[in-house]
Amino acid sequence: MSDVPPQQPASPGPGEPGPDFDSMTRDIAEVPAVEVITTVAVHLMSAAAVNLGLAEEGPEHKDLDEARKLITALAGLVTAGATEVGSYHASPLRDGLKSLQLAFREASVVPDEPGQGPGEKFTGPVLG
Repeated sequence: MSDVPPQQPASPGPGEPGPDFDSMTRDIAEVPAVEVITTVAVHLMSAAAVNLGLAEEGPEHKDLDEARKLITALAGLVTAGATEVGSYHASPLRDGLKSLQLAFREASVVPDEPGQGPGEKFTGPVLG
């Protein structure tokens, strides 16, 4: 990851046109819901993996408290969205979620009881 913060769009100066919100709204309206749902799920998966220490930098970014929150949010999204995105998209999302849940269990010094791990209130107990 880069240490350079993302560039924020400059605020328009006096007399300069602002952002084209109508165009941005049209653009997002053209994106199918399944793409939005799967994209958000992939972002949650990636962030959880980083916080589990699975990224290139490894333990440098490990934060199990943050990983728990991200995995729980992912589990809710995948569980609620599965019927909406269809099995073609839901199956790999479920596989990724289960892998993260198992990685969390392995990374924990004191493992959660079965059914008490991140997202397990949505998925049920995840055992290796």
